[in-house]
Amino acid sequence: MELELRHLKTIRAIADAGSLTRAAVVLGVAQPALSAQLKRIERALGGELFERGRHGVRTTALGELVLERTRIVLPAVSELQREAARFARTRPDGDRPRSRLRLGGTHGPLLGALVDRLADAAPATTVTTCASWSERELAKLLTEDSLDFVLTGACGLAPPPEPPESPRVRWEEIAVDPVFVMLADGHRLARGREVELTALADEEWSCVPGDGCFADCFTAACARSGFTPRRMYETDTASCVHLVQVGRAIGLCRATFPPTPGLTIRPIAGTPLSWRHLLGWLPTGQRPDTAAIVLAQAREAHANAAARSGSYAHWLAQRHPAADAVPRPAADAVPRPAADAVPRPAPDLRPHPTADSMTRGSAARGSITRGQGVG
Repeated sequence: MELELRHLKTIRAIADAGSLTRAAVVLGVAQPALSAQLKRIERALGGELFERGRHGVRTTALGELVLERTRIVLPAVSELQREAARFARTRPDGDRPRSRLRLGGTHGPLLGALVDRLADAAPATTVTTCASWSERELAKLLTEDSLDFVLTGACGLAPPPEPPESPRVRWEEIAVDPVFVMLADGHRLARGREVELTALADEEWSCVPGDGCFADCFTAACARSGFTPRRMYETDTASCVHLVQVGRAIGLCRATFPPTPGLTIRPIAGTPLSWRHLLGWLPTGQRPDTAAIVLAQAREAHANAAARSGSYAHWLAQRHPAADAVPRPAADAVPRPAADAVPRPAPDLRPHPTADSMTRGSAARGSITRGQGVG
């Protein structure tokens, strides 16, 4: 027998009543039937929940454990029912369900910036997020219909992450960034406009985990410069920043990494490493206009992040002196509206009717394996 919600209510009623007879009256069942049901519940849970006596019942240690859980589960289910009823009564636009978008993304400022822009563009849409260091994990969640869009990336010209034998994911390039280095403000190379990789041969390094080819590409770039990295600390973004600030390591980051106290961001001479920002979705699960809007907002989020980076702006000015904005690839497959041309009233960003599974929690799990740049 599988435990059901009604069984938890029965256990709670028996404990509150203090006897099977009184509980049977409260529940509106015959006492023998209640006794038989309790025995089935106890067999399912693996032990007695109550000690029977002349004066009623007393909970056992197992019974106390189960009762403690019922004090959490039963109110939570009741609240869920109330919220669902309120939602059904107050959903916007008459009978149309409330819009929602489930976004997944790797670490970095673009996911938060995209959420912020979507909140302005479509205030009636509920946006939830799922963060992970693993590009492959996010792609898997996308193909499992646990996410609507994934904001991730790939090193250089590497192919987008996609689980084998999975539904075909549509990947669109948002932008391509050079990989920069983070230095402590007091570092000997912080005053220059760019840093030669060979000048960092004796340094230790920090980056966040990843499961793409970034670690191999970085090692190869160092080998071409005539050295092997001494040590690589792979950890979360905040810890990477701390290691750089205290002078323990040099950090690898994308050019859009935001200005941070104690850090100086500098390009690597020759741009040996680059990062492609990608947006992925399942065409069978999204409306074309929804994909176009999310893609446009992601590109604007990247452009704004690049504009806030002084080192990136200078790097771009050196290579594109006539440009006044970050170069972005053309959306040849998905039409990209102008930044100020988001449909009004707020666009309908509802997923395709088949995309209705519950949002997954944080996907950041598993061992640290392959590094990638911060931010």
